[in-house]
Amino acid sequence: MELNILTAPLTIHEIEWRVQSQTKDGQKIVVVPYITNRCVMQRFDEQFGWAGWQNEIKEIEGGFLCTITAVLPGGEIVRKTDGASRTSVEPVKGGISDAMKRCAVQFGLGRALYDFPKVLIETTDKYIPNWATPLLDKMVEKINAGGAVRDVVVLKPEHAKPTAKAA
Repeated sequence: MELNILTAPLTIHEIEWRVQSQTKDGQKIVVVPYITNRCVMQRFDEQFGWAGWQNEIKEIEGGFLCTITAVLPGGEIVRKTDGASRTSVEPVKGGISDAMKRCAVQFGLGRALYDFPKVLIETTDKYIPNWATPLLDKMVEKINAGGAVRDVVVLKPEHAKPTAKAA
């Protein structure tokens, strides 16, 4: 069975960017893409039907395991499991959500994000600046269109500014 809905390229609305770290010199942040949990639910509903899949969450020491069970069109049942730690913000909700997203990757959803380039944003802030969001969106659209992207992408404020026209 082809899981074409689960494995279709992710749209800019299905991806969340998070700050992973700051460079040692404090001049850039490293950001990584994640699928949203809403994306997981929507894609599984579209692929298997609302009643054609379910998830089960188990609490384990330090985190959660999520098992997703899906019924394929021929009636075959497929189960996959993955886990995640409690998160620092909203430990229970965040951990459950992360476990479900990681489990969805076992089915192919969001797996392409592992092939995304390493993205650095030139900023001394510890969060993604507003000017960078449209640039991240453009990069995702370019990747989805099959465009070549470097292994490491550095986004700078001047990339976001419109070019000034000569008077």
